[in-house]
Amino acid sequence: MNITRTKLLAVYAVVLIIVISLTAVFFQSLRIQANPANSIRVACIGDSLTAVSSYPAILQTMLGGNYTVGNFGFVGSTVLSNTSKTYINQTAFQRAKAFQPDIVVIMLGSNDAHTGYYLSIDSFVADYEELVREFQALASKPEIFLVKPPPIFNNDLNLSNTNLVEGVIPRIEQVAEELGLPTIDAYTPFANHPATS
Repeated sequence: MNITRTKLLAVYAVVLIIVISLTAVFFQSLRIQANPANSIRVACIGDSLTAVSSYPAILQTMLGGNYTVGNFGFVGSTVLSNTSKTYINQTAFQRAKAFQPDIVVIMLGSNDAHTGYYLSIDSFVADYEELVREFQALASKPEIFLVKPPPIFNNDLNLSNTNLVEGVIPRIEQVAEELGLPTIDAYTPFANHPATS
């Protein structure tokens, strides 16, 4: 892994720790009652920011024994359905549904800002709503939170922060509004703090 990717991951790790803090506040304010014999199941859905970070494990520690947090991230995954790594086609998605979560946190969209994938951004809302409805249809009837991804800093992965800001995040907000879902903003706190080269 080169230095730029390492710095990018380090910055994202810091972002995720702050997101976890905000997420914990949301979760603890929910009126979900744990069955004494069963914990509240939290499914963390996402790309590499979820799959290879420690944020689900930290969230587990913060929430305590009444919760079971599952990491269902898949590296490189997208919301857009016309890519080879669309999240809905991954085994992580099937495992997340089988988990029957009470709470779902979806942090996808960074890879949809890829300069090649972004050509299909007009499909993002429909594809995201399909993903959300799959979770809404579960017998567990989970509470669902949509996360606006953190900023994309200089990288050699063809990921564009401009695409994220102008196309992905507004569409996440649109999905949240149309489906009546809360959002967690992981973008704004770090928007003016770019990674150093």
